[in-house]
Amino acid sequence: MNYNNCDFVIFGIKGDLSQRKLLPSLYKLDEKKMLHKETKIIGIGRAEWEKKKFIKIVKKSLKKFLNKKIKKNIWKKFKKRLKFCNLDVNNIKKYVTLKNIISKNKVIINYLAIPYYTYSNICKGLNKYNMNLKNSRIVLEKPLGNSLKTSRNLNKTIGKYFKEYQIFRIDHYLGKETIINLLYFRFSNSIFYKIWNKKNIDHIQITVAEKIGIEGRLKYFDKMGQMKDMVQNHLLQILSIIAMEEPKKIDSDSIRDEKVKILKSLHFIKEHEIDKKTSIGQYKTGKINNILVPSYISETSKKKNNTETFVAIKININNKKWKDIPFYLRTGKRLKKKCSKIVIVFKKNKSKIFNKYLNSHENKLTIYLEPKERIYLEFLNKVPNLNKKCKLKNSKMKFIYSKNFGKKSIPDAYEKLLLECILGDQSLFVRRDEVEQSWKWIDNIINIWKKRSKELELYSSGSWGPKLSKKIIESDGRKWF
Repeated sequence: MNYNNCDFVIFGIKGDLSQRKLLPSLYKLDEKKMLHKETKIIGIGRAEWEKKKFIKIVKKSLKKFLNKKIKKNIWKKFKKRLKFCNLDVNNIKKYVTLKNIISKNKVIINYLAIPYYTYSNICKGLNKYNMNLKNSRIVLEKPLGNSLKTSRNLNKTIGKYFKEYQIFRIDHYLGKETIINLLYFRFSNSIFYKIWNKKNIDHIQITVAEKIGIEGRLKYFDKMGQMKDMVQNHLLQILSIIAMEEPKKIDSDSIRDEKVKILKSLHFIKEHEIDKKTSIGQYKTGKINNILVPSYISETSKKKNNTETFVAIKININNKKWKDIPFYLRTGKRLKKKCSKIVIVFKKNKSKIFNKYLNSHENKLTIYLEPKERIYLEFLNKVPNLNKKCKLKNSKMKFIYSKNFGKKSIPDAYEKLLLECILGDQSLFVRRDEVEQSWKWIDNIINIWKKRSKELELYSSGSWGPKLSKKIIESDGRKWF
């Protein structure tokens, strides 16, 4: 494959994202010979670092976050790519310093691993010195604003300086192999393709649970909350891939066209439905792995705080394929265990002869996104015996990624997404209309919460969240898996 010769410019090179994800992912791509031999990695920051100092800092971060030993021959090659540019991103005139470092004939990838309120000045600086021409790309990290209004303003500003084909909006969940596989799993297998509809499916659950708390992200998270941080992008993206129709072809616009159709079909929750269809909570003190962990309030050092750390929602899609089939979403911090999964629950068979078994059993397809990526299909199976008495037992067909493809088979999401940036393929990135449609739907719910002064329900750390989250699904005669 022809990997573009790039200058990979990282704004916010000192930040956690760059140190923890971007630099290790670029190293791995270099190890796999997926970086052009002349590609450079240019770190942007306000520190007074010389090249030797920058190289030492990069090596230190690789030792900490690479999760494997640095190979001498790869490091020797990788460190030659590194350059540092001392730049205050708000000082437009100083962008000439970057202009003097980058190469004219290369693909320029500007990765903005930095808060969204800096994006405007960065775009202006790049524009002033003609660093936003056709060979330039800009990669935007979430959150892309904190509401529909701020998102539109942000997109409008960036759109002045970059065309849509140059803009790569990252949602790292879309780089996960298990998420990418959903498209192929659904549409390449006739067994699933034909039953993926309201005629056969009873409901669908999406769970993204975390054991960790805010982990040093207080300043960011306290302004956003779980709804904006997780539901607006990650969970709605997963939902749109699960529910979308088959695209005309596997390309960026065809795929994203179908996802947008789903987002536009989401039922807007009304004020009188808000308590029946949404649950929000905040973790209090509790035990995880027998270790007592603090409450969110104590972590914020406030007497009272209305930031939600848990959200559960019942969603309906107003189209022919999914009408009256509910999607139940839940996500939270300090929950019982780390788990990201999709559960497709099929409708019960109306068999008369096996009715006594069917009441307590459901056919389920469970896709574990992480950790221990795998797919389970649950079904009833006859217990072998010699007599005529029939006994059925719940059984599972299992597909486990590590057993089928090897333990190191799944690349990191950022590794995949950075490669797609280099190749210029936007299929795994979010288009402007997707972002704005998601915010439109989310803002509606948040505005109702504010209007109603919806109370947060405290839940113990190490539990599965607020009691109301169970009522949302149990009132429909179903349960969380």
